[in-house]
Amino acid sequence: MPKAGKRYASIARRAATLGCGAVLLWCGLLPAHAALFDDEEARRQIAVERQRVNELKNELTQQQAALDARIGRLEEVSKSQALLDLFTQLEALKLELSKLRGQIEILNNSAENSAKRQRDMYIDLDTRLRRFEQQGGGVPPAATAPAPTGATPAAAAAPAAAATAVRPAAPAAGVSAPVAPAAARPAAAAPAVDLGGEANAYGAAQAQRRSGNYQGAIVAFQNFIKQYPKSNLAPRAQYWIGDSYFNLHDFKLAIASQQTLISAYPGSPSVPDAMLNIASAQIDMGDSQAGRKTLEELMAKYPISDAAAKAKRRLAALNAPAAMPAGAAAAAKK
Repeated sequence: MPKAGKRYASIARRAATLGCGAVLLWCGLLPAHAALFDDEEARRQIAVERQRVNELKNELTQQQAALDARIGRLEEVSKSQALLDLFTQLEALKLELSKLRGQIEILNNSAENSAKRQRDMYIDLDTRLRRFEQQGGGVPPAATAPAPTGATPAAAAAPAAAATAVRPAAPAAGVSAPVAPAAARPAAAAPAVDLGGEANAYGAAQAQRRSGNYQGAIVAFQNFIKQYPKSNLAPRAQYWIGDSYFNLHDFKLAIASQQTLISAYPGSPSVPDAMLNIASAQIDMGDSQAGRKTLEELMAKYPISDAAAKAKRRLAALNAPAAMPAGAAAAAKK
Protein backbone atom coordinates (compact mmCIF):
# COMPACT_ATOMS: atom_id res chain seq x y z
CA MET A 1 0.00 0.00 0.00
CA PRO A 2 2.64 2.52 0.90
CA LYS A 3 4.43 1.61 -2.25
CA ALA A 4 1.35 2.13 -4.34
CA GLY A 5 0.87 5.58 -2.81
CA LYS A 6 4.37 6.55 -3.56
CA ARG A 7 3.88 5.40 -7.02
CA TYR A 8 0.74 7.43 -7.50
CA ALA A 9 2.44 10.39 -5.99
CA SER A 10 5.33 10.03 -8.43
CA ILE A 11 2.94 9.74 -11.34
CA ALA A 12 1.05 12.80 -10.13
CA ARG A 13 4.25 14.77 -9.86
CA ARG A 14 5.26 13.72 -13.32
CA ALA A 15 1.86 14.65 -14.66
CA ALA A 16 2.05 18.00 -12.95
CA THR A 17 5.52 18.49 -14.30
CA LEU A 18 4.37 17.61 -17.82
CA GLY A 19 1.40 19.94 -17.44
CA CYS A 20 3.61 22.74 -16.32
CA GLY A 21 5.97 22.04 -19.18
CA ALA A 22 3.13 22.02 -21.64
CA VAL A 23 1.84 25.28 -20.24
CA LEU A 24 5.30 26.81 -20.42
CA LEU A 25 5.74 25.50 -23.98
CA TRP A 26 2.43 27.02 -25.02
CA CYS A 27 3.34 30.31 -23.48
CA GLY A 28 6.62 30.26 -25.36
CA LEU A 29 5.00 29.48 -28.67
CA LEU A 30 2.49 32.37 -28.50
CA PRO A 31 5.07 35.20 -29.07
CA ALA A 32 6.67 33.32 -31.93
CA HIS A 33 3.30 32.91 -33.63
CA ALA A 34 2.56 36.58 -33.12
CA ALA A 35 5.94 37.54 -34.54
CA LEU A 36 5.37 35.32 -37.58
CA PHE A 37 1.98 36.99 -38.19
CA ASP A 38 3.53 40.47 -37.95
CA ASP A 39 6.16 39.66 -40.61
CA GLU A 40 3.59 38.40 -43.07
CA GLU A 41 1.43 41.53 -42.60
CA ALA A 42 4.41 43.74 -43.14
CA ARG A 43 5.34 41.90 -46.34
CA ARG A 44 1.77 42.21 -47.55
CA GLN A 45 1.72 45.94 -46.83
CA ILE A 46 5.04 46.37 -48.59
CA ALA A 47 3.72 44.54 -51.63
CA VAL A 48 0.62 46.73 -51.65
CA GLU A 49 2.75 49.88 -51.42
CA ARG A 50 4.99 48.70 -54.19
CA GLN A 51 1.95 48.07 -56.36
CA ARG A 52 0.66 51.58 -55.65
CA VAL A 53 4.03 53.07 -56.47
CA ASN A 54 4.11 51.20 -59.77
CA GLU A 55 0.60 52.37 -60.57
CA LEU A 56 1.59 55.97 -59.81
CA LYS A 57 4.65 55.62 -62.02
CA ASN A 58 2.52 54.30 -64.86
CA GLU A 59 0.00 57.12 -64.39
CA LEU A 60 2.77 59.73 -64.36
CA THR A 61 4.24 58.19 -67.52
CA GLN A 62 0.87 58.35 -69.26
CA GLN A 63 0.32 61.96 -68.17
CA GLN A 64 3.79 62.90 -69.40
CA ALA A 65 3.08 61.27 -72.76
CA ALA A 66 -0.26 63.13 -73.00
CA LEU A 67 1.43 66.42 -72.16
CA ASP A 68 4.10 65.82 -74.78
CA ALA A 69 1.42 65.07 -77.37
CA ARG A 70 -0.50 68.24 -76.49
CA ILE A 71 2.64 70.35 -76.66
CA GLY A 72 3.43 68.84 -80.07
CA ARG A 73 -0.05 69.67 -81.35
CA LEU A 74 0.21 73.21 -80.01
CA GLU A 75 3.56 73.67 -81.74
CA GLU A 76 2.08 72.42 -85.01
CA VAL A 77 -0.91 74.75 -84.64
CA SER A 78 1.41 77.64 -83.84
CA LYS A 79 3.50 76.94 -86.92
CA SER A 80 0.38 76.62 -89.07
CA GLN A 81 -1.04 79.90 -87.69
CA ALA A 82 2.24 81.67 -88.39
CA LEU A 83 2.21 80.41 -91.97
CA LEU A 84 -1.44 81.43 -92.34
CA ASP A 85 -0.69 84.92 -91.04
CA LEU A 86 2.26 85.21 -93.42
CA PHE A 87 0.11 84.09 -96.33
CA THR A 88 -2.58 86.60 -95.37
CA GLN A 89 -0.02 89.38 -95.22
CA LEU A 90 1.33 88.40 -98.62
CA GLU A 91 -2.14 88.48 -100.12
CA ALA A 92 -2.78 91.89 -98.57
CA LEU A 93 0.51 93.17 -99.98
CA LYS A 94 -0.36 91.81 -103.41
CA LEU A 95 -3.73 93.54 -103.29
CA GLU A 96 -2.15 96.80 -102.18
CA LEU A 97 0.49 96.51 -104.90
CA SER A 98 -2.23 95.95 -107.48
CA LYS A 99 -4.08 99.06 -106.29
CA LEU A 100 -0.88 101.10 -106.38
CA ARG A 101 -0.18 99.94 -109.91
CA GLY A 102 -3.69 100.94 -110.92
CA GLN A 103 -3.25 104.36 -109.35
CA ILE A 104 0.12 104.80 -111.06
CA GLU A 105 -1.46 103.88 -114.38
CA ILE A 106 -4.27 106.35 -113.77
CA LEU A 107 -1.78 109.07 -112.87
CA ASN A 108 0.29 108.36 -115.97
CA ASN A 109 -2.84 108.42 -118.08
CA SER A 110 -3.93 111.66 -116.45
CA ALA A 111 -0.52 113.25 -117.08
CA GLU A 112 -0.49 112.18 -120.72
CA ASN A 113 -4.04 113.30 -121.27
CA SER A 114 -3.37 116.61 -119.55
CA ALA A 115 -0.45 117.35 -121.86
CA LYS A 116 -2.44 116.33 -124.91
CA ARG A 117 -5.53 118.27 -123.92
CA GLN A 118 -3.50 121.33 -123.07
CA ARG A 119 -1.96 121.22 -126.52
CA ASP A 120 -5.36 120.65 -128.14
CA MET A 121 -6.82 123.51 -126.14
CA TYR A 122 -4.21 125.96 -127.36
CA ILE A 123 -4.60 124.73 -130.95
CA ASP A 124 -8.36 125.12 -130.67
CA LEU A 125 -8.03 128.60 -129.22
CA ASP A 126 -5.58 129.61 -131.94
CA THR A 127 -7.93 128.26 -134.62
CA ARG A 128 -10.89 130.15 -133.18
CA LEU A 129 -8.88 133.37 -132.95
CA ARG A 130 -7.89 133.04 -136.58
CA ARG A 131 -11.51 132.39 -137.55
CA PHE A 132 -12.69 135.47 -135.67
CA GLU A 133 -9.93 137.54 -137.24
CA GLN A 134 -10.89 136.36 -140.73
CA GLN A 135 -14.55 137.18 -140.12
CA GLY A 136 -13.90 140.64 -138.64
CA GLY A 137 -10.78 141.66 -140.62
CA GLY A 138 -12.54 143.60 -143.42
CA VAL A 139 -15.13 146.35 -143.18
CA PRO A 140 -18.53 145.07 -144.29
CA PRO A 141 -20.21 146.91 -147.14
CA ALA A 142 -23.08 148.03 -144.89
CA ALA A 143 -20.60 149.69 -142.57
CA THR A 144 -19.37 152.08 -145.32
CA ALA A 145 -20.70 155.55 -144.59
CA PRO A 146 -22.78 157.10 -147.46
CA ALA A 147 -21.51 160.22 -149.11
CA PRO A 148 -23.08 163.38 -147.70
CA THR A 149 -25.50 165.38 -149.86
CA GLY A 150 -23.73 167.85 -152.05
CA ALA A 151 -20.32 166.26 -151.61
CA THR A 152 -18.04 166.12 -154.57
CA PRO A 153 -17.47 162.79 -156.31
CA ALA A 154 -13.85 162.76 -155.17
CA ALA A 155 -14.85 163.26 -151.56
CA ALA A 156 -17.42 160.49 -151.80
CA ALA A 157 -14.89 158.13 -153.33
CA ALA A 158 -12.31 158.70 -150.56
CA PRO A 159 -13.99 156.46 -147.93
CA ALA A 160 -14.52 153.73 -150.49
CA ALA A 161 -10.87 153.88 -151.45
CA ALA A 162 -9.85 153.72 -147.80
CA ALA A 163 -12.09 150.70 -147.25
CA THR A 164 -10.61 149.02 -150.30
CA ALA A 165 -7.10 149.67 -149.00
CA VAL A 166 -7.92 148.27 -145.57
CA ARG A 167 -9.72 145.10 -146.80
CA PRO A 168 -7.12 142.30 -147.18
CA ALA A 169 -6.92 140.06 -150.17
CA ALA A 170 -8.63 136.68 -149.96
CA PRO A 171 -6.18 134.07 -148.56
CA ALA A 172 -5.10 131.20 -150.72
CA ALA A 173 -6.38 127.70 -149.96
CA GLY A 174 -4.63 126.26 -146.88
CA VAL A 175 -2.98 129.61 -145.98
CA SER A 176 -4.30 131.58 -143.03
CA ALA A 177 -5.11 135.21 -143.52
CA PRO A 178 -2.74 137.78 -142.04
CA VAL A 179 -3.86 139.51 -138.89
CA ALA A 180 -5.29 142.94 -139.65
CA PRO A 181 -4.36 145.94 -137.51
CA ALA A 182 -6.65 146.69 -134.59
CA ALA A 183 -7.69 150.05 -136.06
CA ALA A 184 -8.87 148.39 -139.26
CA ARG A 185 -11.23 145.90 -137.52
CA PRO A 186 -13.27 147.62 -134.81
CA ALA A 187 -16.12 145.09 -135.18
CA ALA A 188 -13.87 142.19 -134.00
CA ALA A 189 -13.07 143.77 -130.64
CA ALA A 190 -16.16 142.52 -128.81
CA PRO A 191 -15.80 138.80 -129.73
CA ALA A 192 -12.10 138.89 -128.82
CA VAL A 193 -12.90 140.15 -125.32
CA ASP A 194 -15.47 137.39 -124.84
CA LEU A 195 -13.00 134.78 -126.04
CA GLY A 196 -10.42 136.03 -123.60
CA GLY A 197 -12.91 135.76 -120.75
CA GLU A 198 -13.74 132.21 -121.75
CA ALA A 199 -10.07 131.20 -121.85
CA ASN A 200 -9.38 132.95 -118.55
CA ALA A 201 -12.31 131.21 -116.85
CA TYR A 202 -11.19 127.81 -118.10
CA GLY A 203 -7.55 128.49 -117.15
CA ALA A 204 -8.56 129.57 -113.65
CA ALA A 205 -10.52 126.34 -113.16
CA GLN A 206 -7.54 124.33 -114.39
CA ALA A 207 -5.27 126.18 -111.95
CA GLN A 208 -7.56 125.16 -109.09
CA ARG A 209 -7.38 121.54 -110.18
CA ARG A 210 -3.60 121.50 -110.62
CA SER A 211 -3.08 122.99 -107.18
CA GLY A 212 -5.06 120.14 -105.63
CA ASN A 213 -8.12 122.22 -104.77
CA TYR A 214 -10.50 119.76 -106.41
CA GLN A 215 -13.60 121.14 -104.70
CA GLY A 216 -12.79 124.63 -105.96
CA ALA A 217 -12.06 123.21 -109.41
CA ILE A 218 -15.48 121.52 -109.49
CA VAL A 219 -17.23 124.80 -108.70
CA ALA A 220 -15.11 126.70 -111.26
CA PHE A 221 -15.76 124.19 -114.06
CA GLN A 222 -19.50 124.14 -113.26
CA ASN A 223 -19.61 127.93 -113.46
CA PHE A 224 -17.69 127.77 -116.75
CA ILE A 225 -20.27 125.41 -118.27
CA LYS A 226 -23.13 127.64 -117.06
CA GLN A 227 -21.47 130.73 -118.49
CA TYR A 228 -20.28 129.14 -121.76
CA PRO A 229 -22.65 126.21 -122.44
CA LYS A 230 -21.84 126.12 -126.16
CA SER A 231 -18.08 126.41 -125.76
CA ASN A 232 -15.86 123.79 -127.37
CA LEU A 233 -14.21 123.43 -123.97
CA ALA A 234 -17.47 122.57 -122.20
CA PRO A 235 -17.03 118.77 -122.67
CA ARG A 236 -13.51 118.97 -121.21
CA ALA A 237 -14.82 121.04 -118.31
CA GLN A 238 -17.45 118.38 -117.64
CA TYR A 239 -14.74 115.68 -117.78
CA TRP A 240 -12.59 117.53 -115.26
CA ILE A 241 -15.58 117.78 -112.94
CA GLY A 242 -15.83 113.99 -112.89
CA ASP A 243 -12.06 113.61 -112.59
CA SER A 244 -12.02 116.01 -109.60
CA TYR A 245 -14.76 113.99 -107.89
CA PHE A 246 -12.67 110.88 -108.54
CA ASN A 247 -9.64 112.47 -106.86
CA LEU A 248 -11.87 113.32 -103.90
CA HIS A 249 -12.82 109.58 -103.77
CA ASP A 250 -16.48 110.48 -104.35
CA PHE A 251 -16.80 107.75 -106.95
CA LYS A 252 -20.59 107.90 -107.31
CA LEU A 253 -20.55 111.58 -108.25
CA ALA A 254 -17.54 110.95 -110.50
CA ILE A 255 -19.49 108.30 -112.42
CA ALA A 256 -22.59 110.53 -112.58
CA SER A 257 -20.54 113.47 -113.91
CA GLN A 258 -18.88 111.38 -116.63
CA GLN A 259 -22.25 109.91 -117.63
CA THR A 260 -23.53 113.46 -117.96
CA LEU A 261 -20.66 114.18 -120.36
CA ILE A 262 -21.45 111.06 -122.43
CA SER A 263 -25.14 111.90 -122.70
CA ALA A 264 -24.72 115.67 -123.26
CA TYR A 265 -21.73 115.48 -125.64
CA PRO A 266 -21.88 112.04 -127.31
CA GLY A 267 -19.63 113.10 -130.19
CA SER A 268 -16.93 114.67 -128.03
CA PRO A 269 -13.37 113.27 -128.10
CA SER A 270 -13.57 113.29 -124.30
CA VAL A 271 -16.10 110.43 -124.23
CA PRO A 272 -13.44 107.63 -124.24
CA ASP A 273 -11.60 109.32 -121.38
CA ALA A 274 -14.87 109.64 -119.49
CA MET A 275 -15.57 105.93 -119.92
CA LEU A 276 -12.07 105.09 -118.66
CA ASN A 277 -12.65 107.29 -115.62
CA ILE A 278 -15.99 105.55 -114.98
CA ALA A 279 -14.30 102.14 -115.12
CA SER A 280 -11.62 103.28 -112.67
CA ALA A 281 -14.27 104.55 -110.26
CA GLN A 282 -16.24 101.31 -110.50
CA ILE A 283 -13.13 99.24 -109.79
CA ASP A 284 -12.14 101.39 -106.81
CA MET A 285 -15.68 101.01 -105.48
CA GLY A 286 -15.15 97.24 -105.51
CA ASP A 287 -17.40 96.52 -108.50
CA SER A 288 -14.74 94.90 -110.67
CA GLN A 289 -17.32 93.20 -112.88
CA ALA A 290 -18.90 96.53 -113.88
CA GLY A 291 -15.42 97.99 -114.39
CA ARG A 292 -14.46 95.17 -116.75
CA LYS A 293 -17.70 95.64 -118.68
CA THR A 294 -17.07 99.38 -119.07
CA LEU A 295 -13.48 98.77 -120.22
CA GLU A 296 -14.64 96.21 -122.78
CA GLU A 297 -17.33 98.60 -124.04
CA LEU A 298 -14.73 101.35 -124.35
CA MET A 299 -12.41 99.10 -126.38
CA ALA A 300 -15.29 98.05 -128.65
CA LYS A 301 -16.62 101.58 -129.33
CA TYR A 302 -13.32 103.48 -129.54
CA PRO A 303 -10.66 100.89 -130.49
CA ILE A 304 -8.09 103.36 -131.85
CA SER A 305 -8.28 105.89 -129.00
CA ASP A 306 -5.57 106.37 -126.39
CA ALA A 307 -8.14 105.53 -123.72
CA ALA A 308 -8.77 102.16 -125.40
CA ALA A 309 -5.06 101.31 -125.17
CA LYS A 310 -5.12 102.19 -121.48
CA ALA A 311 -8.28 100.14 -121.02
CA LYS A 312 -6.64 97.13 -122.67
CA ARG A 313 -3.69 97.25 -120.27
CA ARG A 314 -5.97 97.81 -117.31
CA LEU A 315 -8.19 94.89 -118.30
CA ALA A 316 -5.16 92.62 -118.69
CA ALA A 317 -3.99 93.57 -115.20
CA LEU A 318 -7.45 92.86 -113.76
CA ASN A 319 -7.69 89.47 -115.46
CA ALA A 320 -4.19 88.44 -114.38
CA PRO A 321 -4.18 85.76 -111.59
CA ALA A 322 -3.33 86.96 -108.09
CA ALA A 323 -0.26 84.72 -107.95
CA MET A 324 1.30 86.22 -111.08
CA PRO A 325 4.85 87.44 -110.39
CA ALA A 326 5.40 91.18 -110.26
CA GLY A 327 7.45 91.16 -113.47
CA ALA A 328 4.77 89.28 -115.39
CA ALA A 329 2.04 91.62 -114.10
CA ALA A 330 4.08 94.65 -115.13
CA ALA A 331 4.61 93.14 -118.57
CA ALA A 332 0.88 92.56 -118.88
CA LYS A 333 0.18 96.21 -118.11
CA LYS A 334 2.70 97.32 -120.72
